Amino acid sequence: MVANSSSFMQQPLCHDSESSALLQFKQSFLIDGHASGDPSAYPKVAMWKSHGEGEGSDCCSWDGVECDRETGHVIGLHLASSCLYGSINSSNTLFSLVHLRRLDLSDNDFNYSEIPFGVGQLSRLRSLDLSYAGFSGQIPSELLALSKLVFLDLSANPMLQLQKPGLRKLVQKLTHLKELLLSQVNISSTIPHELANLSSLTTLFLGECGLHGEFPMNIFQLPSLKFLNVSYNPDLIGYLPEFQETSPLKMLYLAGTSFSGELPTSIGRLGSLTELDINSCNFTGLVPSPLGHLPQLSYLDLSNNSFSGQIPSFTANLTQLTYLSLSLNNFSVGTLAWLGEQTKLTALHLDQINLIGEIPFSLVNMSQLTALTLFDNQLSGQIPSWLRNLTQLTSIDLGRNNLEGGIPSSLFELVNLQFLSVAANSLNGTVELNMLLKLKNLIDLQLSDNRLSLLGYTRTNVTLPKFELLGLNSCDLTEFPDFLQNQDELEVLFLSNNKIHGPIPKWMWNISQENLEILDLSGNLLTGFDQHPVVLPWSRLGSLKLDLNMLQGPLPIPPPSTIEYSVFGNKLIGEISPLICNMSSLMLLDLSSNNLSGRIPQCLANLSKSLSVLDLGSNSLDGPIPQTCTVTNNLRVIDLGDNQFQGQIPRSFANCMMLEHLVLGNNQIDDIFPFWLGALPQLQVLILRSNRFHGAIGSWHSNFRFRKLRIVDLSDNKFIGDLPSEYFRNWDAMKLTDIANDLRYMQARPKFRITGYMLTADYMYSMTMTNRGMQRFYEKIPDIFIAIDFSGNNFEGQIPTSIGNLKGLHLLNLGSNNLTDHIPSSLGDLTQLESLDLSQNQLSGEIPLQLTGVTFLAFFNVSHNHLTGPIPQGKQFATFSSASFDGNPGLCGSPLSRACGSSEASPPTSSSSKQGSTSEFDWKFVLMGYGSGLVIGVSIGYCLTSWKHEWFVKTFGKRQRKWTRKERRGHRG
Repeated sequence: MVANSSSFMQQPLCHDSESSALLQFKQSFLIDGHASGDPSAYPKVAMWKSHGEGEGSDCCSWDGVECDRETGHVIGLHLASSCLYGSINSSNTLFSLVHLRRLDLSDNDFNYSEIPFGVGQLSRLRSLDLSYAGFSGQIPSELLALSKLVFLDLSANPMLQLQKPGLRKLVQKLTHLKELLLSQVNISSTIPHELANLSSLTTLFLGECGLHGEFPMNIFQLPSLKFLNVSYNPDLIGYLPEFQETSPLKMLYLAGTSFSGELPTSIGRLGSLTELDINSCNFTGLVPSPLGHLPQLSYLDLSNNSFSGQIPSFTANLTQLTYLSLSLNNFSVGTLAWLGEQTKLTALHLDQINLIGEIPFSLVNMSQLTALTLFDNQLSGQIPSWLRNLTQLTSIDLGRNNLEGGIPSSLFELVNLQFLSVAANSLNGTVELNMLLKLKNLIDLQLSDNRLSLLGYTRTNVTLPKFELLGLNSCDLTEFPDFLQNQDELEVLFLSNNKIHGPIPKWMWNISQENLEILDLSGNLLTGFDQHPVVLPWSRLGSLKLDLNMLQGPLPIPPPSTIEYSVFGNKLIGEISPLICNMSSLMLLDLSSNNLSGRIPQCLANLSKSLSVLDLGSNSLDGPIPQTCTVTNNLRVIDLGDNQFQGQIPRSFANCMMLEHLVLGNNQIDDIFPFWLGALPQLQVLILRSNRFHGAIGSWHSNFRFRKLRIVDLSDNKFIGDLPSEYFRNWDAMKLTDIANDLRYMQARPKFRITGYMLTADYMYSMTMTNRGMQRFYEKIPDIFIAIDFSGNNFEGQIPTSIGNLKGLHLLNLGSNNLTDHIPSSLGDLTQLESLDLSQNQLSGEIPLQLTGVTFLAFFNVSHNHLTGPIPQGKQFATFSSASFDGNPGLCGSPLSRACGSSEASPPTSSSSKQGSTSEFDWKFVLMGYGSGLVIGVSIGYCLTSWKHEWFVKTFGKRQRKWTRKERRGHRG
């Protein structure tokens, strides 16, 4: 008994008040298995019992509870991954446990509670872990009173804010911190220099926090710093210092920042470094060879920078390397023989680094390899059968190369495969479902965009793997594969550009209802729905593409979770249901080129907060345009062209501060010139053609300067008065004459995350404009294209000489107005001009000789004016037909039959006869005969006539969507 008493004295029972507090804490939450993400999670509090419930009533023996051996007070709660679900506030009994030194509530779900200010009562805390716990709101200032903290982890709470107080105040108060982990907390500030005063700091994680400004260089010099992660702060700039051999750094993560410069050779002094991730930064130059001297380095990611030189073979010296990514750099091709020495590598990523030739045989010795990515190179030949020797492979990505032949059966012997992509090659032959039977672990299969055929997909009883991602674009499918009916774990399904015809079967609505996030059925021959649901049934759907089919009936409505919805180029009818407004996170909505009618739901204006692209063009919508941008918004595209809208342009458009592309052409809008749109700082394209706009344009004002406007089309309206000379003088973006090395196109590229997938929707801007006397549909617009079309109005007076300031102009159309006086010689300054139409005006005088210096001029029309004198000769003028000068009795000289100074007719020259053909080929040929540089008329890729619009859209589509599969989970946060 004495021994027992002695034993009890050494380990006293917990205090009743604390036991009661813990039980009340337990009762304030539900136990929910979905509240924790760790597969090994279990409800630690489930077995906590009170005194009246028998054995185990001593709280010091409870799972997750730590007591002081001398006092019996609860000094630690270790409840990570305990399946706790519910809200928490300052009245919770947890905050009466004032002796707590360690508190870990990570990986539970506190239902977006704010961190209670009661945490300030736990003044003895040395360690606080609230990561992955579903907290939101501002971090309370009371937390800063916990002056004894040495460990603080609030990471992975993206709704949490550290702004008032901010990061500077936190590091000024918590001076004893050794580990500070705040990744995915909204900080939105610079990094305070005071961090460099935390001399005991060993760990600093500030990834994805909205940090900006310059990273303080002296933080790298902290004497104890071992783990540094500031990844995915794209506005954070900085440079790497000269490192000292005394540096204890083990992990350095700068991925997704704007760090730049060259890697210092002193990086080879970091003898303790095990992980270096600088992917998606702005580093340049050669990869320094001392990097190959780091004996402990096991993880190296240099991808998506601008490194040059040969692929660094010195990495062969990194004998502990298990992960290597050199993707997306400017390496010149070098030998890959050194790969054979990397026998410990488990992951190798060599995407987009200009690899040519066959898949390197040196890979054959890498027996530990689990992930191999050779995506988007210039690899050719066949997929080698020796890949079967890499038996540990779980992931192979050979997509977007020039590989030929069939898929070898040996590839299907890699029984550990989870991810297999051979998409976008030149593979041919057939793939039978039976080939997949051995791959029990396969969850991600991409066969898209080859010349493959999928066989054995109907009436099969085989048990196939449960896919999460399935890419079968362009696989010669004529119907929906039957095996999809048993796929209930699909997250991503691509079936575009096949020949699937007829109605979508109703069983399709039942597949993966709780999991499907991305569905692409575009470019098929689908006609409708066996059973037409009002709202599509997938509760987690984020992206739905039904473009370029033959869908009929009313517009299907995706679920509220949808972020991207595109159904252009179909035959849908009826009104747009207000149910579409339930998609409160919608970023891209494209319903264009259908037969939709009625009015736009007023509630659609509420979506402008999230919308980046709104395209309702080429339908039969009518009524007034609803107010838009009434709240803070991200709209970059509004295309309402080719409808029957009436009334005025909503003045709320003035709030669309991100707007770049506004198309309202071919409607019945009755308004004056919307000069107030000139205040929009990003507006580049303004199409108002074929409406009922009227009145004078008015004077330019510095507050409405249209400072980025590059394309403006006011044609076929009822504008009057003088041409706006002040606008011509001040449209600065039209004065640029730079010709880019790479032809790029105007586009919106909204990026969005859907669970584990990051998507980029490449939406190409398009428009209809008159060029060369014909309406043309521009399927995509080069980002250097500059154009003005004021034709078909009642403008009068002179052509202002100030138009010669717009030296970047490629197209100028002032035809069919009442312009008088001379053609200004300043038009000869428009050296980039390719199309000039001044026809059907009242112009007089001679054609300026200066126009012969415009060597890119491919189309010229001054017909039906009162011009006199000789037609300039030579250069481009030798290519214009007589039709360009018709209706000017006072003109003479080639190509007209009237010779100057003679009453005799002169025969047309051979060049004018050739130009008499309206052949597009002849025009292109002539264009290429003079000058060099960009010829917009050739490169734009437009349809010959407006009636081919539908065919063109069907053939080429509007955009291509890029996406990346599930992101690699970062090491240590």
